[in-house]
Amino acid sequence: MIILESFISMFWDIAPIIGMILIFQLFIIKEKIPNLAQTLFGIFMVWIGLTLFIVGLEKALFPIGKMMATQLTSPDFLGKTELNWNDYYWVYLFAASMGFSATIAEPSLLAVSIKANEVSGNSIRVWPLRITIALGVAIGIALGSYRIVVGLPLHYFIIAGYGLVIVQTFFAPKQIIALAYDSGGVTTSSVTVPLVAALGLGLASTIEGRNPLIDGFGLIAFASLFPIMGVLAYAQIKHLINK
Repeated sequence: MIILESFISMFWDIAPIIGMILIFQLFIIKEKIPNLAQTLFGIFMVWIGLTLFIVGLEKALFPIGKMMATQLTSPDFLGKTELNWNDYYWVYLFAASMGFSATIAEPSLLAVSIKANEVSGNSIRVWPLRITIALGVAIGIALGSYRIVVGLPLHYFIIAGYGLVIVQTFFAPKQIIALAYDSGGVTTSSVTVPLVAALGLGLASTIEGRNPLIDGFGLIAFASLFPIMGVLAYAQIKHLINK
């Protein structure tokens, strides 16, 4: 029943996209759709895939993220009743590990890395770029988890982070700047976002004095910001080494 409801709901989600493509193809460009049968089959497979993905999020990824946050912040696990920010080191380690592994698994990051390698004539290597971005996400998610634990306002971190990005932009090689800014977007996609959001909400729900609405959200902002900083720093270091 849940799959059927999601299947129907997903149709209405993707229908506007299909409708706009058909309008432009048939009435603006005024050309028939090439390989119509293959295109329809592809759309149907996307429909099925997105439906199963959404069901998987609801049944697995969101519960796993919340479960891990609950377990790692439990006083029984930590062995203390009076907890300080430094007692949550397992939370920070898990957040960093999850951020790194989820980013490496991002299909969108792989696609962008391959294209960057192609258009740069192999000067931008696929794996160093992916690892750099994943390390940025790992640091960002760990720092974001620390923010939730201590309860500091989100905007302090974001303003300071983007201030640093602006400074880095002036000193980074021009050919890497656009790619660095895009790297923040490709990391917050289908794999990373559900896990990160579930972790943030789970932490805010289990740590005393935190509000899930105020403190639970914001981790995704860290996952978008720190990859930009990481790629710019990587490009600057590589430029200095090659001088």
